[in-house]
Amino acid sequence: MFWIGSVDFVKKTNIGEPEFAWDETDPEGFRAGMARLGGLLGAVETGISVYELPPGQAVCPYHYECGEEEWLLVLVGAPTLRTPDGEERLAPWDVACFPRGPRGAHQIRNDTGEDARVLMFSTVVHPTATVYPDSDKVGVWVGDPEVDMTVPRSAKVGYYDGEERPGRR
Repeated sequence: MFWIGSVDFVKKTNIGEPEFAWDETDPEGFRAGMARLGGLLGAVETGISVYELPPGQAVCPYHYECGEEEWLLVLVGAPTLRTPDGEERLAPWDVACFPRGPRGAHQIRNDTGEDARVLMFSTVVHPTATVYPDSDKVGVWVGDPEVDMTVPRSAKVGYYDGEERPGRR
């Protein structure tokens, strides 16, 4: 057993038949089932999710992380991996690592007629940012849904934009 303070157990789960959550607001092309396991198991510094990818769907848009390193493990099927080097069909047990920054840009989608299932794990960092090169957006994630946002890069403003001179309120 592993002991830290009053914690006297290690949580576990089985990913053979996870319960997938489906977000009905996801647009066509991005409808993947997701089982988030990090929080379920009490993880703080890392996250892990299993995704069920029906034919014609992607996990998320093409993107790269600024603060997190991500990994992919194919469990079932033959998803397509898009990176800055191009696209390739993957097979069960293929593993890929996506480093922080533009060279780690990626998208996982299912171009086949059969379901695919992938496991993704990553470091969890707040605050962090995600860049979406195809749509020229940036996501800013601080861990607070009231503050987290995705904005077009064209929304960029100067550092002092909207600020008043101190003492002039």
